[in-house]
Amino acid sequence: MKHRIKLIVAATLLACSTAFAAPGAHGPNGEHLDAPGAAVNASGLARLPDGSVNVPKLAQRRMAIRTVLAPESEAAATVELPGRVIVDPNASGRVQAVHGGRIEPGPRGLPVAGQAVRRGDVLAYVRHHAEPYALGAQQAQLAELKAQRQIAEQRVQRLEGLEGTVPRKEIEAARTEAASLAERERSIGASLAAREALLAPVSGVIARADLAVGQVVEPRDVLFEVVDPARMLVEATTADATLATRVAGASIQEAPEARLRLLGASRSLRDGVLPMTFAVAPAKPGDALPLAIGQPVTVVAQSKERIKGVVLPAQAVVRNPSNEPIVWIKSGAERFIPQPVQFRPLDANTVVVTQGLGADNRVVVQGAPLIAQIR
Repeated sequence: MKHRIKLIVAATLLACSTAFAAPGAHGPNGEHLDAPGAAVNASGLARLPDGSVNVPKLAQRRMAIRTVLAPESEAAATVELPGRVIVDPNASGRVQAVHGGRIEPGPRGLPVAGQAVRRGDVLAYVRHHAEPYALGAQQAQLAELKAQRQIAEQRVQRLEGLEGTVPRKEIEAARTEAASLAERERSIGASLAAREALLAPVSGVIARADLAVGQVVEPRDVLFEVVDPARMLVEATTADATLATRVAGASIQEAPEARLRLLGASRSLRDGVLPMTFAVAPAKPGDALPLAIGQPVTVVAQSKERIKGVVLPAQAVVRNPSNEPIVWIKSGAERFIPQPVQFRPLDANTVVVTQGLGADNRVVVQGAPLIAQIR
């Protein structure tokens, strides 16, 4: 009977137990986290009235929560620049028709967007058509040349039959005239049925193809665009004319694995800003870049200046319901509190927190978005 009463008392105490912050735990501003108001229900995930979150150990393992101490260090100052992806003029090209005409398919048909081509491949043909008046004039000229050629050939035959009685120079002159008329006839005849071969200017993939068989195109229309997917440029804009001299490195938020190299900055304003051009290289040579021509991107340029702060992964910073940037601090074995911070991006994967963290804070660096979703 006594043993049974002990079990009931132990179960009652276990059901009524509460979780508290670790003794002496405090936030970055010196506030105590083990106050009586910090008591929570340790039975599961819960958002507490003070904004903190209770996450049991088992749930932390399922959510892959990782925390690190946040020591202060120095990092390069950064600035975010709006930009867009543009083609590399040395690794791209446009295919245009010099004269208008009707489109005919190439040896392998008309290429489509995304198809790989090699330099010199025939993409299509343009069959030229002259105006009716010009066509009639060419046909009349061709008929006249044909008649002149026949007369010249007959004269050559007559002179060759009189060889020995007529000067040799007259026979040679007649042969030359007949050959010249024959060549002119062939040239005029070929022009009546001429077609222009559209060749790939560089090796790469088709970025633009707006053609159909039988389509009539005008001179200088852009028919194809060929780009090398491994060679692109990023054009960023800034109002600071001295920024180019202070850039030590750069990255793209949309493609963290890509590497940027500053090629130069313009000294002429365009729409009130200065363009800066970066060369983009994939992580592995020869791989296609995960970018598209014309895609807007955010360039994170690293300056040669140094700033003090806490360097953290970018995923450690999340937003609270008020859209303020926060990080989650582990204040106890199963308790996490949100801490508003001020930060600056270092690159596409890293940020530096300049205000809001203390040297002894244990910050969540993996799984912070999951904690923020707990209600």
